[in-house]
Amino acid sequence: MDTLGTPGTRQRRLPALAALTLIPLAAACGSEDAGSSSVGAGARASLSDARWAVDQVTVDGRKKAAPDGAWLRISGDGKVEGNLGCNAFGARADFADGHVSFDGIQSTEMACDGVPAGFEQTLARTLADGDLTTGKDGDKLTLTTKDGDRVALTRSEAAPLKGTEWTVTSPDADGRAHLTFDPKTGQVGGSLGCNRVKATATVRDGSITLGTASTTRMMCDTSLMTAEKKLLGLFDSTVKYRVDGQTLTLTSENGETVRATAGK
Repeated sequence: MDTLGTPGTRQRRLPALAALTLIPLAAACGSEDAGSSSVGAGARASLSDARWAVDQVTVDGRKKAAPDGAWLRISGDGKVEGNLGCNAFGARADFADGHVSFDGIQSTEMACDGVPAGFEQTLARTLADGDLTTGKDGDKLTLTTKDGDRVALTRSEAAPLKGTEWTVTSPDADGRAHLTFDPKTGQVGGSLGCNRVKATATVRDGSITLGTASTTRMMCDTSLMTAEKKLLGLFDSTVKYRVDGQTLTLTSENGETVRATAGK
């Protein structure tokens, strides 16, 4: 059992997010090879059992940089899990020699501060666009559609929870909110965007029990104070945590989510 600490953010649920109605999209765009049992050893070896951070998507020659937190992982049996930047998604991967296709893509329907739904739609449509040619160069991976659209990814290893400076990306605090879990003191310290914060936390089995937050008492811009209030909402409670590559996700008992990325 370890003792540490951390903050919180909010994702708001939209009543409808048509851009992320992905099951029909995947069915419409799937190639006739989708669902095939043929397996290409090269493509499978290039993608499987690694976490790939999405760097950018290029569609019709226009590049869109990925938000922090967009990634995917394919297990050896073809199960796909990942995140479009805000929304988690799952699918099945079918391999042919040098190609991969993603079938039955499904995602959550949330909206996050600072993550445009347009990017998520573009990434989802590109991944669902039939057979994708795989190209690998070291830790870099490119998935290319038949029309030349591309998803660029980089292999990434999981950052440790402890000792990493986690910069909060949601709620948006202009990059000013950050937390570091100190394994020696059993405390978490950092900034909530305006005020400094320190607290204890007990880490066990994918959860963190946060102590009372000790903070400074400054006033800042309204937007920063709003983000700070959301982060403070995770203290004095137990939150679930998950580290996916360079992304830390904290989920409160009532389902509110905070996202942070590892410092460079």
